[in-house]
Order: sequence, then structure tokens, then C-alpha cells
Amino acid sequence: MGCVGIRVVDVTITELTRLFVYPSARGQGGGAHLLRAAEIAAQRLGSTRMRLDTRHDLVEPRRLYAKHGYREIEAPAQRLYADHWFEKRLAVSRQV
Repeated sequence: MGCVGIRVVDVTITELTRLFVYPSARGQGGGAHLLRAAEIAAQRLGSTRMRLDTRHDLVEPRRLYAKHGYREIEAPAQRLYADHWFEKRLAVSRQV
């Protein structure tokens, strides 16, 4: 009960653009499932890194990203509503 979006930045980087879980479905693992689905899609597109940005007030999402292997990085670009940037290295997909 939510949605996730990605965008290909270049041949190795995919950006997580959205991850939303409806309030009534939060705390049940849905965010983790959506995050993993986005990572799998990125791998199938050939990406080896997933990046995302978020705001300082979104504490729970930042905790979710850290729990799933995302590490804070320097901002690769300036965005009006982005305070934190994260990145995770993805395994190379063997699917064609």
C-alpha cells in the first residue's frame, strides 16, 4: 500500500525519486519491500548504485535507508528541498 519511483541518471546510477507508504500501512515492512523492488529494478537496468535525497525532518525514512545499507554522501547536486543524500552500491544483475 504505497508507491516507489526511480529515474536513471546514467549507465551506473539510478535515483530513488519517491517512496511513499500510506499511513495506515506503515510499520508493517512495506517501505522495505518497496525499497527492495526499486533496487531490483535498478539492477535490471544495469545500475550499480542507487542514490536518493531526503529532508532532515523525515527521520523514519532516513532510518529505513540506513538500515538497508545506504550511506550518507556529499550532495552530487543542489536541490531546494534536499538536506541529506544517500547512496548504496548494488550487486551486478546477471539477468538479461
